[in-house]
Amino acid sequence: MKDREVILSKIREYTPEMVAVRRSFHRYPELGWCEFRTASIIAYQLRKLGYRILTGPEVTPEALRMGVPSKEELKEAYSEAIRNGAITEELLPMNGGFTGVVGILENGSGPVFGMRFDMDALPIQEADWGQEYRSVRPGIMHACGHDAHAAIGLTVAKILSECRNMWSGTVKFFFQPAEEGARGARTMAGSGLLDDVDMILGCHIFGREGRKEPHADVLPGAVGSLATTKMDVVFHGKSAHAGSFPEKGKNAILAMAAAITNLYATPRHSQGNSRVNVGTVHAGSGRNIIAEEACMELEVRGINSVVNRYMEEYARQVIEGAALMHGCTCTIETVGSCTSVESTDRLSSLVQEACTDMGLIPTSYLHEHSEGSEDFSYLMDTVKSHGGEAAFAILLNNTQGPGHSPTFDIDESAMANGAAVMLGTVLNVMGKETL
Repeated sequence: MKDREVILSKIREYTPEMVAVRRSFHRYPELGWCEFRTASIIAYQLRKLGYRILTGPEVTPEALRMGVPSKEELKEAYSEAIRNGAITEELLPMNGGFTGVVGILENGSGPVFGMRFDMDALPIQEADWGQEYRSVRPGIMHACGHDAHAAIGLTVAKILSECRNMWSGTVKFFFQPAEEGARGARTMAGSGLLDDVDMILGCHIFGREGRKEPHADVLPGAVGSLATTKMDVVFHGKSAHAGSFPEKGKNAILAMAAAITNLYATPRHSQGNSRVNVGTVHAGSGRNIIAEEACMELEVRGINSVVNRYMEEYARQVIEGAALMHGCTCTIETVGSCTSVESTDRLSSLVQEACTDMGLIPTSYLHEHSEGSEDFSYLMDTVKSHGGEAAFAILLNNTQGPGHSPTFDIDESAMANGAAVMLGTVLNVMGKETL
């Protein structure tokens, strides 16, 4: 237990720095595939610690990316990152939106242990309640805790680098872009960088409210999150004068409206829960013009991949049928997806043990269903496909405001807990006291 006492001492020492890093990331949030400032700082700090750094298309292969912003948006985000203090020498491989970072530290023989931390923010205007680290970027904020996750990852990397005498093997840190919209993990999973990973662990901050054991600090292994598919749809019609010759037009707004009402009427599936939501709609150019084009962004979800696939196929039929009904055509682009998170028993047990070893309170049970969707599932599935273990730990926290809302914030004490969970689990797997 001596090594764990040293680790806990270092966590206490570095917590003020970890909080400061989180607040810096929070102040300068960046959307998916645009995390240039965040990723450059992470790469720079990991390199200083002696990690081998991989960035660019090697980490996020271009052919596998989904939902990538336009070249103009990426260029503007790149320039703004430089204005906001990005590390310019780390940026070049990331140009074009290749913002994933992998840090690798080899330390003798032993297992290969992977850890994943997401980095992206959300397109939400943050409420102003006097916080000194409030987002300075209009319409963008960290409303899901990814700023804290990234700061936790850097702290864990620093402590493992300084305490190499305590563990043996190889650690791989996956700092993932574009988790929101379920876009980034699939790309990293296809990079080949997980092919030798024996275990992979992720974590996420969530509120305590409504939990079976609200006094606990950590849920060791989430299961059953919703599989999902994200789609962008464009209806193509034909414009005409709405007063003189309405019959000569093909109204894309009518097609879109028909699709929306019927999407919400999708029959449910016997295997369990499902979701459908149309989140944005844009259409038309004037009140007296038959709309030639209409666009919408939507998602479907399912309790498992079977239900999600059913929802996706039904949605496509509804959209195509609505277009046909009004003499329009449509294009449907998949811009994000993920499977269901399923933590394995063995690694979840090691997380639970790590909590006890590090003075935290784990839930008395290993697994609980996780709300929402989480594309970390792709990294988990990749590791499990070659016989490895995977777990997704939930850091229970008294959050302010619900996730994905303008008032969201965290109790920063959860960050020290996150570092302790990660480091304690590494020691349980690779620690010399354990081995």
